[in-house]
Amino acid sequence: MKRAHMASVAAISLTAALASNAAQAENLTLCWAAWDPANALVELSKDFEKQSGHKMSFEFVPWPNFADRMLNELNSGGKLCDLMIGDSQWIGGSAENGHYVKLNDFFDANGIKMSDFVPATVTGYSEWPKNTPNYWALPAFGDVVGWTYRKDWFARPEIQSEFKAKYGRDLVAPQTFAELKDIAEFFQGREIDGKTVYGASIYTERGSEGITMGVMDVLYSFGFKYENPDKPYDMAGFVNSAGAVAGLEFYKSLYDCCVAPGTSNTYMGEGIDAYKSGQVAMQMNFAFTWPGFEVDPNVGGGKTGYLVNPAGPGGERFAQLGGQGISVVAYSEKQAAALEYIKWFAQPDVQAKWWSMGGFSCLRAVVEDPSFPTSQPYAQTFLDSMAVVKDFWAEPSYATLLQASQKRFHDYVVAGNGTAQEALDGLIADWSEVFEDDGKM
Repeated sequence: MKRAHMASVAAISLTAALASNAAQAENLTLCWAAWDPANALVELSKDFEKQSGHKMSFEFVPWPNFADRMLNELNSGGKLCDLMIGDSQWIGGSAENGHYVKLNDFFDANGIKMSDFVPATVTGYSEWPKNTPNYWALPAFGDVVGWTYRKDWFARPEIQSEFKAKYGRDLVAPQTFAELKDIAEFFQGREIDGKTVYGASIYTERGSEGITMGVMDVLYSFGFKYENPDKPYDMAGFVNSAGAVAGLEFYKSLYDCCVAPGTSNTYMGEGIDAYKSGQVAMQMNFAFTWPGFEVDPNVGGGKTGYLVNPAGPGGERFAQLGGQGISVVAYSEKQAAALEYIKWFAQPDVQAKWWSMGGFSCLRAVVEDPSFPTSQPYAQTFLDSMAVVKDFWAEPSYATLLQASQKRFHDYVVAGNGTAQEALDGLIADWSEVFEDDGKM
């Protein structure tokens, strides 16, 4: 009853917003994570302020606290945020609990077509239920886990010769996880420019979502599936398949062999620091980090290479989706002005400027432009990565599902407790309990 009431309120609010001429200037607050793309959005939004007469304010929260802070805001019906750039996994809960305004009517009235956006971002950031034409957000920031590597180190003749003598092949960007591990082991403990370096930085963070994002980024390419494609929530033999077990074992072996000492709780920020400081030869991280590396005095200027997530032993190649959509918060009293922002942000010229400023546009007119692949050194890698994305559960109980995977993965990979098979079997038990409580099993 409560959900139905909130959905009704949201629908009435949207109708009122569509009917409004939005002549009154408003002070809008946009809520997002505190990171480099948010700073770029502040600059970009100055154009909206000039054109609309509205004033933009921003509430940015550091990533480790972002989900707790903003989900608490939504769950309490708070009015702080008029616009929310919420994580992809929140879409199910935010739709079903009435936190976001459904945007279908607004999109139709303003000629905004979801077919104009990269399909994976529409599914990942906008749709609930998945693969249905029900839209709760506009794709705002495309992101995906990939890899950076020290292209300048790989190119050194003495390193090239030693690697070829040991492995019988040239030292080039790895295309498979097996090749990636060879390279990580090769660099582990090596001295470069008088400094000891390490093979790789990978995600191990326990508190929020880090180790899950890292482990899943590997497991997909080893054959992991969340459920039976023909029977929703049927996880046995898919979550804990032989390939999934091998993938989890691989992730632990990479952690055991090839990371820097003291990196048992690392996520995006720690990976950035390790890479920029010259501590590691390769780094797993979301694509949002790439513009910053290009301009960094230590790793920019051609010193960094960009790599799509490698293939697994069977040749499959997938990558963990990141990124977010932008939504109108159902509790906002300024929905008409917030919808104006959505309409403005969706424009091709705004999206092109967004890309030029370091934002990862999801608009096909931008990313499919013939000049796009050469517009940045990482542009083609971004395109290739977004073509192979998969995402974590976007269920309303996403947070509980995530807590379970965080514990299971960290206990096995970092703490060394039990086996990969036991970890994944336990994860099925945890997730099944959640879905049973939700009445879905």
